Parts: sequence; C-alpha cells; structure tokens
Amino acid sequence: MNIQVMPEHKLSSVAPLKPYNVEKKEVELILVKDQNGVQYTNSSIIETPSPRRCPALSARDVDRETWGKKLDFLLSVIGFAVDLANVWRFPYLCYKNGGGAFLIPYTLFLFIAGMPLFYMELALGQYNRQGAATVWRICPVFKGVGYTVILIALYVGFYYNVIIAWSLYYLFSSCSSELPWLHCTNKWNSPNCTDPRFINGSVLGNGSYAKYKLTPAAEFYERGVLHSHESKGIHDLGAPRWELILCLVVVVFILYFSLWKGVKSSGKVVYVTATMPYLVLFVLLIRGITLPGALNGIREYLSIDLQVWIEAATQIFYSLGAGFGVLIAFASYNKFDNNCYRDALLTSTVNCVTSFFSGFAIFSVLGYMAQKHGVGIKDVATEGAGLVFIIYPEAISTLPLSTLWAIIFFIMLLTLGIDSSMGGMEAVITGLSDDFKILKRNRKLFTFATVFGTFLIALLCITNGGIYIFTLLDNYAAGTSILFGVLIEAIGVSWFYGVDRFSEDIERMMGFKPGLYWRLCWKFVSPAFLLFVVIASIVSSSGLKYDDYVFPGWANVVGWSIAMSSMLCVPFYAIYKFLSVPGSFKERIAYCVTPEHEHHLVAEGNVRQFKLKHWLAI
Repeated sequence: MNIQVMPEHKLSSVAPLKPYNVEKKEVELILVKDQNGVQYTNSSIIETPSPRRCPALSARDVDRETWGKKLDFLLSVIGFAVDLANVWRFPYLCYKNGGGAFLIPYTLFLFIAGMPLFYMELALGQYNRQGAATVWRICPVFKGVGYTVILIALYVGFYYNVIIAWSLYYLFSSCSSELPWLHCTNKWNSPNCTDPRFINGSVLGNGSYAKYKLTPAAEFYERGVLHSHESKGIHDLGAPRWELILCLVVVVFILYFSLWKGVKSSGKVVYVTATMPYLVLFVLLIRGITLPGALNGIREYLSIDLQVWIEAATQIFYSLGAGFGVLIAFASYNKFDNNCYRDALLTSTVNCVTSFFSGFAIFSVLGYMAQKHGVGIKDVATEGAGLVFIIYPEAISTLPLSTLWAIIFFIMLLTLGIDSSMGGMEAVITGLSDDFKILKRNRKLFTFATVFGTFLIALLCITNGGIYIFTLLDNYAAGTSILFGVLIEAIGVSWFYGVDRFSEDIERMMGFKPGLYWRLCWKFVSPAFLLFVVIASIVSSSGLKYDDYVFPGWANVVGWSIAMSSMLCVPFYAIYKFLSVPGSFKERIAYCVTPEHEHHLVAEGNVRQFKLKHWLAI
C-alpha cells in the first residue's frame, strides 16, 4: 500500500530540511493500540529510492508511549514548574526587591527569555521524541549538555526529597490535639526558649523576629526536627535521624510507584498533586486576609522600588524550570502534532500567576504576625525553610482549629514537592533510558535504582549536621551549572542546528512557523539573557553560610566540584566525539555539528554549518 506519510507518523529524530518536500513511503504496518489509557504507535517505514535522502530512525520500529490525555501532560508540566519555590522564594523576593516594581522586570524577562526557552524545550522534545541526551542527534557534539542536565536533575533529587520528608514529618506531627511547636515545654526545647507572646520589638533589639531562634516554632525545626544543635558543623554529621529516615522511605515509595510505569502512572498522580496546592492556596488566602494586619502585609508585598533587575532575571529562569531536561522528557511523550506553542504559553503563564497569587496568601499571614508582635513586616519576612517550617507554622498555631490548618498547609507542601521531584526523576529516567536501551527494557528496575540511589545520598541530609550538606547541595548542585547548561542548549539549537531549521520542525508538527519574535528571541535575546545571568551568578557568588555558621574553605571547594562535575560533561563529551569520528580535522568538525541523519553529506562536502548562509539565517 502506497500512502503519503502524514506528520503524526513522522517519528524521526530529525526531519528533512524542507517542510513540504515529503516523499512517498511504503508503510508495512501502522498500529494504534490503547493500554491502560495510554496510546502507543508502532510503524515500520520502508524508504523508496530517491535522489534526496530522508532522515534515518535509530530503530525502524518506533514504539513510544504517549500521554493518555492532553490534561495529563499539562498538569505534569504545571506540577513540575509550580514547586516549593513559588511559595517560599518568589513572595519574599518580590517584597525584598520592591514589591510591585519587581513585577515589571519579572514580566519583561518572562516574555523575552522565560517563555521562549520554555517553548524551545517543549518543541525540541516533542519533535525528536527523545530524552535530554539523545535529542542531540540534531547536533552530536552537544550531547554532553544532555548529560549535564540529567546529572543536575539527579543531584537535585539528593536534597529535594529531604524537603518533602520534612513536610511529611510536620504533617505527622500536626495530627495531634495540640501542635508541638506551640509551647516551650517539650523535651527538645532549650532553657532559653521564649513564649512568642512575650516577644516584641524591645526583646528583639536590632535583630529580626524571623532570625530569632528561641521561639517554640524555631526550636522545633532546629532542635526537634534537624537536631542541628548536636552538630558543630559540616565536619560533624552524626547518624541519620530514624524519624526522618522513615519519612524519606515513604517519599521514595511514593516516587517509585508514581514513576515505575512511565507517564501512564505519573500522568494520573498529578491530578491530585498538581491541583491540590491551588485549592489550599485559595483557602489559605481567604483565611489570611481575614486576619488583623493582613492588609499591611499585602501593601508591603506590593510596594515600589526599582533596583531589582538581576533578581528578576534569575528568578524567572528558576521559576519556569527550564534546563533540567524535564520539559524535554515530558514533551517527548506528546503526540507529534500536539500544539506545544499553546502549551508553552499556558503553562508558563499559570506558573508565574501562581507565584504572584501565593504572595498574597503568605504576606497576609506575615502582616498578621507583624501586628501580633508589634514589629515591622521586614522583621518577620523571610524565605526558604525559615518561612514554611518556622514563621508560617507559628502563625497557624495561633489560629482556631490550628491542627486542621497545619494539616492542610503541610499537605500542600507535600504535593508541591512530590510532583516537582517526579519531574526531576522522570528527566533522569527518560534521558538515560532513551540512550541505553537496556535501561528502557528494565524500566521498573532502573526506576527503583534511581530513587533508591537518591535515598542513600539523602541520608546525609538527615543527620545532625545534615542541614549543612543540604545547604551545600542547594547552593551548588543546580546554581551556576543549570544556567550554564541552558546557555549551551540555547546556542546548540539556535546557532549550530539552526533556528530556521528548528522553526521548520515546528511547522511540520503544528502547521505554522514560529513568528519572527520567537526566532529572534531564540537566536539573540535568550542566549544573551542566559549569558548575563551566568555572569551575574558567578560574580555574586561568595563563601557559603548557614545562619551564623561559616562553611570552611574545603566545603566550598567540594561545592564547586559538584557544580563542575556536571558542567564538564559538555567539553569532555565534545572532545570524545571529535576523537571518535573518522576523517580529517575538518571532516571531524563536520561530523560533530551535522545531524546524524545527514552524515552522508559530509562525505559529499555539503556541510550546511560551513556556509555563511546557515549562521545568518533566522
């Protein structure tokens, strides 16, 4: 049977250069089947003789699962992008950097860099139907950046799961008639523990309430959960806490059984984990704005100041989650003709609106706390673990039905963390499974090995001195390295593969070519933006601290070694690729930058990247 191959059956790693010069193919079999709500396609295409050579598949029989429903994909992307940072980082950054004024550069960077990079990763994964490493068949020398982002996603899993374990521990602790961080009469409290009712501006002096470590809530976190008072520093870790080990085991089991069957299992879990935070945030906002002092907190949240540009540029990048290989992995399970342009606009907008919305829920409660203790908003405002594990729980403990509010709040943290962790693990599993077929054939075993490996490393973070390991990983595992990875990714796609060819790939999928705005952003604006953020990240880096503890020099060396271990994948793989291909120096370069299906053109001397037209094309 002779039919024209339509786009939905074009599952090649790279498509032909011209969008409409599609040749006749013989199709032996096209089978569409449905298993447990997940559609599979399997077709064997036989090439007919032609003067023009079409791209070759890595395997003639392509069998890749797709999302059962479009909503599965959208919720998975939103669930990954909307994480704990939306609650514990964005509101504080917005307040610290001028409130309403922060939204001006934040929105600008969203449109000129955030959305274009988000769109690029979705399109790259969907068109090539591969994970973060094997997607670089389009330009083999850049495959190292695929390993970079996979390593980073793995490193993040080492400590991110610990935050989920803390949330789970707080959730279990909340299931009591009286919240354990309400009074100073617990076994973990120090003799200096002070009842919050007696803390005011005169007690604090020049310090801030957020940094005051002698409240019941602060001591519950520092002494009851972390036991950091039993450690002298990063050199004195001690044994893992058995309560946190149990919580971490529960987290690992949740992750494993959410991921073991691929997107047909994780795509259903996100119906709960991606939607629950919105419901809880709405409930917390309604409760928060009814508290005395809430409007003062919201006014501070939206105040005006203009020195905010670097913070806004960095936050928009981290907020959207580009560069972890997750968007590429998720999009690779889409149907070929899925409208990823619409998906990119929708999901990135939802993520940023969620960040802004969460600020109202947070700062209405901070305003209440400030009024309760007679201090300014700046004295209670903080970010990170101090916000969600000390300040907010303390505020909740003073409300009627405090146990219920605590349970709701920590369920939200749990769901925010789980689907983001699932995304990171999926990037690792998909990225390596697509590269090493033995791992794909044994996905369940490989999934278990991955989550169990993160569990073993995470044990270091739940020792007495584990907070120092956690801080080290949090600062170095996905800091400058992830910015560097996305910079190289943007250069590889837009310059070496070619933004014009990338646009033609998108046209094959969706029937329309990206506008000039997107192409200019991909080729010029986004790389320049990323270069700016990378330089700002390096220049602004300093010695690591946790509260008053200053990390020793060797700890900073270890941190930079972790960062470099992922970044060095780019040059090391490039050198390996150059040395492993045959030919003269020029031919080796050509093989490295030419898509794998066009390697025959190297022998013909017809290398696109050696022509000025390629570099000038938009």
